[in-house]
Amino acid sequence: MKICIFGAGAIGGLMAAKLAAKGEHEVTVIARGPHLAAMQQHGLRLRSEGVESVTHPRCVASAEEAGPQDYVVVTLKAHSLPGAAKQMQPLLGPETAIVSAVNGIPWWYFYKLPGAHEDRRVTSVDPDGTVGELLHPSRAIGCIVYPAAEVPEPGVIDHTYGDRFTLGEPDGSRSPRAEALSKALMAAGFKAPVRPRIRDEMWVKLWGNLAFNPLSALTGATLDIITGEPELRAVCRQMMLEAQAVAEALGVKFAIDVDKRIAGGAEVGAHKTSMLQDLERGRPMEIDALLGSVVELAEMVELPVPTCRTVLALVRSRGRVAGCY
Repeated sequence: MKICIFGAGAIGGLMAAKLAAKGEHEVTVIARGPHLAAMQQHGLRLRSEGVESVTHPRCVASAEEAGPQDYVVVTLKAHSLPGAAKQMQPLLGPETAIVSAVNGIPWWYFYKLPGAHEDRRVTSVDPDGTVGELLHPSRAIGCIVYPAAEVPEPGVIDHTYGDRFTLGEPDGSRSPRAEALSKALMAAGFKAPVRPRIRDEMWVKLWGNLAFNPLSALTGATLDIITGEPELRAVCRQMMLEAQAVAEALGVKFAIDVDKRIAGGAEVGAHKTSMLQDLERGRPMEIDALLGSVVELAEMVELPVPTCRTVLALVRSRGRVAGCY
């Protein structure tokens, strides 16, 4: 199989390194700048569980160089997708699957979702329909990312924890393409189950991110403080309860309760969320995919989410002042 990692930062690099090490598939990495140059010159270095390895996936600067693929794994931030969708076109053959390893509510969320909102566009993540038009939802395979990794220097991936990428088709089927990708990822050393209700698992991850990330950007606090300080924990919990009502109105079933999800965040410890890291580095923040989309869906199902709305207004303003939104 031909597997392309589009946006090979920390998570994409982790996946590429392990797939390339297995050597069973043609792995292509699309990157840019010093990171691309380092991988082309020295290979992709992965430091994981105290072991450092070097692999040599095909590393290119553009989709034109890569050519059509069987799978395109998209590991970009959600706000980068509208701009990247056109760039990705040379990767797409008639049967190419797009593996959506992107945080938050994805552009394909309502595709094949039975009910009154089937095929509705989520404007928070696809404002003018460009993403849905260029990356048709029929191509999408959902992917929930659990590993944590970072790029400490160009061409190097530090993998700190986690080894699971949960997969799922929008229509809940165990399709041949999802099964084949699952087998490839498992052979590379990951856990990669195919779930019939991928949106349920998507919401459990988003459940924490929609509260932890904005609050960390507003306060500068790490996860241990957000989940441990009573006042912040109360705000966090209220946001999550509001979001739970929205998700359940759309048919989502939560396998755990809100306090267990908060406890899961607390276990990570003194960790800066990705949104806080982006703010500190002057990079665009994933505000709309993580929280704006939740408020949009609340309007869709006519539920009040006053705490989420307030925090959304505050974090958007914080982002504008910092030039990160």
